[in-house]
Amino acid sequence: MSSVAFAQPKSVTSPLQIPKFARRSSLFSPPNFFLPPGSRWDRFPALSVASSTDNSTSDLPPLVVVGSANADIYVEIERLPGVGETISAKSGQSLAGGKGANQAACGGRLSYPTYFVGQIGDDANGRLIKDALEAVGGVRLDYVKSVGGSPTGHAVVMLQPGGENSIIIVGGANTFGWPSVLSDQEGLEIVKKAGVVLLQREIPDDINIQVAKAAMTAGVPVILDAGGMDTPVPSELLRYVDIFSPNESELARLSGMPTESFEDITVAARKFHSMGVKQVLVKLGAEGSALFVEGEEPIKQPAIMAPKVLDTTGAGDTFTAAFAVALVEGKSKKECLRFAAAAASLCVQVKGAIPSMPSRESVTSLLQSPV
Repeated sequence: MSSVAFAQPKSVTSPLQIPKFARRSSLFSPPNFFLPPGSRWDRFPALSVASSTDNSTSDLPPLVVVGSANADIYVEIERLPGVGETISAKSGQSLAGGKGANQAACGGRLSYPTYFVGQIGDDANGRLIKDALEAVGGVRLDYVKSVGGSPTGHAVVMLQPGGENSIIIVGGANTFGWPSVLSDQEGLEIVKKAGVVLLQREIPDDINIQVAKAAMTAGVPVILDAGGMDTPVPSELLRYVDIFSPNESELARLSGMPTESFEDITVAARKFHSMGVKQVLVKLGAEGSALFVEGEEPIKQPAIMAPKVLDTTGAGDTFTAAFAVALVEGKSKKECLRFAAAAASLCVQVKGAIPSMPSRESVTSLLQSPV
């Protein structure tokens, strides 16, 4: 996401403690105009949230992120090297990342109870990721598994002036070592108790299919971020997905259609409606975002422009996770889009993926600030 404002992050609450501003004054379920009657929201009783007179958070259905965790090796360069060319980087460092870990960290920073389900290697990079997620606060790591024989996934992030990046991923433990059949103890237990499940495509499709099917059976909505593998999304996976979320280039590649204009984007999004996905949430970078609900007019959200863009690496993950948090809190479609846009705007002003995730306070402050 290109230029899409920064408040200094504040400390967050403990893993299952939600600040008062995130609680509701009465029991609620997500508004029934967000998804059609008979949808999974309607069938999922755990989406009632305790009133603010009850300090317990045990009734809050968590955000559950199942996905990848990487050690991101950042190198700052003036330009990409040509074939056969060696260039020098201005600086370099290793930071925790991966689309799954990024989205889980965002949920934690937004003070919503969040679980991360994923795999890391038994190595220094695995410890880097666990330490980073623990430092964020609000992210439960009960279902993070260390696997022997495979290194922690890692990525080389080539960061260019203006915040744009190119990324090469090595799957490692994100790709190998998963059980052929997931059990409750390996993450399905918490998936079935979630308020919403977030998936991406940096882990095997068959794992995503098992998770999404378990969520559907339990009446839990599923959001699939299209980022990761560039292969077509299996139709079986799409059958279990409530909201499919590509960026503009992913939408073009996966639909096989042009996305040069908003009309093009609309047609491409509707192709996924015909494949059984009722809602398509498209991230459009500096142009903002749009939500395409089958049978309804698209809802556009302009980008909330940042005064300076330093790094766009985690912006898409921030947007998707913030949208999911707003959704499970019962916000309207427009409110979800605006909340996510504010979070992404704050994200791009800090280098690194997990370090750039904004706090709830900073997002709220930006939304309340004068335009």
